[in-house]
Amino acid sequence: MTRDASIVDERRSLAGDAPRGPDVAAFGALALSVAITVSIGLLGPSAMVPGLPGPSWQPPYALDARPGPHLVIAMGLAAIVLGGLGLAGALRSAWSPPARLLLVAGCATAGLIAFLPPSGSADHLNYAAYGRLTVLGHDPYAVPPSAVPGDPVTGAVEEWAGVTSVYGPVATAVHALASLVGGDSVRLTVFAMAAVNAAAFVGTALLLHRFAAGDERLRRRAALLWAANPLLLYHLAAGMHVDTLAITCMVAALVVRGAASGVLLGVGIGIKLNAGLVALGPAWELRRSPGRLAVVAGTATATVLAIYAVAGPHVLDQVSAASRRVSLATPWHLVKTGLQEVFGPGAYSAWIQAGSLALMVCLAWLLLRIMPSDRAPAVAAAVVVAWLFAAPYALPWYDGLAFALLAMVSWPALEGFMVARVTVLSLGYLPAREALRPEDLLWLKTLVRERVVPWTLLAVTAALAYWAVRSARRARRRPVSAAPRP
Repeated sequence: MTRDASIVDERRSLAGDAPRGPDVAAFGALALSVAITVSIGLLGPSAMVPGLPGPSWQPPYALDARPGPHLVIAMGLAAIVLGGLGLAGALRSAWSPPARLLLVAGCATAGLIAFLPPSGSADHLNYAAYGRLTVLGHDPYAVPPSAVPGDPVTGAVEEWAGVTSVYGPVATAVHALASLVGGDSVRLTVFAMAAVNAAAFVGTALLLHRFAAGDERLRRRAALLWAANPLLLYHLAAGMHVDTLAITCMVAALVVRGAASGVLLGVGIGIKLNAGLVALGPAWELRRSPGRLAVVAGTATATVLAIYAVAGPHVLDQVSAASRRVSLATPWHLVKTGLQEVFGPGAYSAWIQAGSLALMVCLAWLLLRIMPSDRAPAVAAAVVVAWLFAAPYALPWYDGLAFALLAMVSWPALEGFMVARVTVLSLGYLPAREALRPEDLLWLKTLVRERVVPWTLLAVTAALAYWAVRSARRARRRPVSAAPRP
């Protein structure tokens, strides 16, 4: 979008122009997507919503309607498709509701969702189990939930009962505090975590709103990309993934300055190690201020070392193992299966790691050449987007970090690629919870997740690289405007 077009859009919106048909359709789809996401949780236990053992008077609350798996999976499909189309249309629309209205609506929805059971996956049961293990005196990085089968909380884990924690020590501390609140009630433990998650989601929205102070257009885009983003409300608010906490720390680290920024970067890394990519943004921005760079880098490093020293070096065991995995919905799954057919099992691991690193470097280099500014959020956004597109193991809720960073930068084209990516990837994880998926819907995994989504994401990645190369060439050919005469 050119600067003149942006100014026209801004004036039209500020002037209160009536929305056109496409505007109504876009924001209507966005609102309907959010309503469906809320309804999935409100209906209670289903193929999309794990049951939560505990007294029924404790939050979170639901209707216990027991909807069929085909219905709720169809609702998830509708929420994702409408959310992706609505968000794409809203970001391109010349008209938009005021930023404050979008902010309040998104934050209120996140608060409401906290009182509903989480949906879309069963990861929150893992969080509750790791917190419970900590409270019981076990090390969740050495003892899996299955080692304590008689406990009502550890016994509720579905798919990962035999796996130790892959999350950072700060995340585990939050889960342990929730376990202290919930005791042996899975329901109350999950609600305590949901309350923290909602507070983090709302806190990030407020930080982004404050960061864009004085720029109403950026504030509206920030609200659309985060607070009112139906895909993030689906994954981070309703899905209650730990990524929300790490994102809050990283956004706060980019808003504040000095030692506080370094501490927040360190805490974010203490929640999820991959969030550390954001630190490259402040490092680049402060490269010409050695003293300030030393303060931020020093405090961040000290914070990380202190956090992981308390937990012990074995905390990284599962992270190291996870770094060698390839998820079914990424293009690298196609590479993995091809290599396995030629060389047999195990022959793909080191090659895929090297290839993904090379792809990440190339994509980051291309995006850094065309980023709209050299400020920390833009640099961090370029690097994180490159990592997401290149990573062999990726899940749709990982994309929340990129959306938060893009909310701090005016980069419409890259926003479009991220909307396409998270929409397609989300379709590959319907439902992310495998427990109650009907047999006649197995094709959602074997066809959609393992074939359609990887090939589609490969095409989107190629399109991203092509766009970046062409944008860089156009930027080089663009003549420098002559300075105005005095």
